Amino acid sequence: MDFIEGTATEAVAQSFAGTADPRLRRVLGSLVEHLHGFVRDVEPTIEEWEAAIGFLTAVGHMSDDQRQEFILLSDVLGVSMLVETIEARKSAAPAHRREWDATPSTVLGPFHVIASPEREHGDQIFPAGGKRPCVVRGRVLGPDGTPVAGAKVDVWQCDENGYYDVQLPEVPNGTGRGLFTADAEGRFWFRSVVPSHYPIPTDGPVGRLLKASGRHPYRPAHIHFILEAPGFVPLTTHLFVADSEYIDSDAVFAVNSSLITEFARVDDPSSAAGVGLPSPYWSAEADFVLRPAPEPA
Repeated sequence: MDFIEGTATEAVAQSFAGTADPRLRRVLGSLVEHLHGFVRDVEPTIEEWEAAIGFLTAVGHMSDDQRQEFILLSDVLGVSMLVETIEARKSAAPAHRREWDATPSTVLGPFHVIASPEREHGDQIFPAGGKRPCVVRGRVLGPDGTPVAGAKVDVWQCDENGYYDVQLPEVPNGTGRGLFTADAEGRFWFRSVVPSHYPIPTDGPVGRLLKASGRHPYRPAHIHFILEAPGFVPLTTHLFVADSEYIDSDAVFAVNSSLITEFARVDDPSSAAGVGLPSPYWSAEADFVLRPAPEPA
């Protein structure tokens, strides 16, 4: 059959109709339908389509063990957050699907590329001497408020200048990262520095895309978390620093008002000595509420 504009989508979709896996068959059919719809809508020239392929090729070439440009592209297009939001809604047990039952999911981001070192409660994940040293305390809870003892809490963040360890060759890998185990009351805590806002990497194709579209590349200051425990849906989320710049215009659309957290200044030498920090220091506290995993079918 001739490949003509009017029947092209049907012809390509039909070519995948024999795909054995039903989920893959659905995905391929939907991909063909929407991709062809996009092409029909914008009617790219051959030169534009070649430029698009070149852009995706450059995204692949920019990705390596220390950086994932495809995740960055997904983030700035809002796809990462959309997938997270849909997955959170789908994966919760039916009795716990209300949005206010659990801490919102957010994007993983492009810098969760190495394993976090195991840490003890109160460990300092950055070397001492920062301008705004801080203590972060958290609790891991079920939707009914029951502590989730033994939950694994993976933490990573940038420094006070907006850089992650993997961006600085002189900084040991694992700096600004930690893997904690919640105690019997679901609690964990660590010492760090208040992170800075920072630009996502702009030296690659995603940065060129943002520049061409007139968008800024900045993320508000935040700390990343992944929380996992048996019987619960794993949670990827953030804490955002309340007074940070760009809190209303995150380049990757991850800010949720319930995740904005006050890092309060504590000017009390006695309190500072109790946590092993100079005075003043900054203190933040947050509860992380996990969704129960669905019952096995």
